[in-house]
Amino acid sequence: KSIFLLQLLLSFSILLVDPNFFLKLGIMSDAWKAAKPFVTGSLSGCFATCCIQPIDMVKVRIQLGAAEGGSTNPIEVTKKLLKEDGVAGMYKGLSAGLTRQVFYTGARLGLYDIFTEAAKTPGEKMPFWKTTVCALTAGGLAAVIGNPADLSLIRMQADTMLPEAERRNYRGVGHALTSTVRDEGVAGLFKGAVPTATRAMALNFGMLGFNSLSKDLLKDCGVTGPAQVFGASAIAGFFASFFSLPFDYVKTQVQKMKPDPVTGEVPFKGPIDCAMQQVKIGGITRLWTGFPTYYVRIAPHAMITLIAQDQVKKLWGTLGL
Repeated sequence: KSIFLLQLLLSFSILLVDPNFFLKLGIMSDAWKAAKPFVTGSLSGCFATCCIQPIDMVKVRIQLGAAEGGSTNPIEVTKKLLKEDGVAGMYKGLSAGLTRQVFYTGARLGLYDIFTEAAKTPGEKMPFWKTTVCALTAGGLAAVIGNPADLSLIRMQADTMLPEAERRNYRGVGHALTSTVRDEGVAGLFKGAVPTATRAMALNFGMLGFNSLSKDLLKDCGVTGPAQVFGASAIAGFFASFFSLPFDYVKTQVQKMKPDPVTGEVPFKGPIDCAMQQVKIGGITRLWTGFPTYYVRIAPHAMITLIAQDQVKKLWGTLGL
């Protein structure tokens, strides 16, 4: 499934050979104009995910280990993961990750571009509060769209940590999705949607809001070109990590929880109850458990995504699209 998704995304390379591909198919230019922001976001996000997937796997294991009293040392977690599952284990859940990027990042970046374009006043620099509203709205809407794939990703990554008798043994993202619907109904696909949406809003605020702000500030300082793109994306990566980690931590705990086999009760009544229990156990800083690993995962992903998005946009312009 991972290979299929990559082939599907790479099929857009036909544009490099024939820029009139869409016109030959009889698709109206207005349709491509509407789809372009989402295609750009999807391609950028998938490229970044292929680069960052192993770090994401370690990040999830650290968060799950913290909740269950296990090791939170990234080196120890990585050694244990490689010993138990090999190198292939570092890419467990990649199919779900790519599916998530197609829907979530495609919508997140695409909607942000659409919203900011609509909010612009010709001849004026967009104020930060407008950028913030656009980023928060795009992030929240995109998270709901991508929640089923995000849920599948978390469960696939957490499955091997469960006792053998309790494992779901997913064969891929399709199996994870159908199993969830079969066991929990369609509503099960949106378990954890509230913390996921909240986390996405925080991430989008830090990533896209501060990327736009940083670009403007760097431009005012005379920094342009690749240095501006790289510098702004690095700043955005830090703020994206800082603002989103507490919500990501809670989201992970809520999405991977299972009912007690004896009582049938789940460990948390909801995301707020989960957050309160975690703070009670380890203080407010527990919500930032694994920040170094999370930063190493989120910041490069944000940077690669933003840089890739900038290059893809330039490509469309070169092709006259």
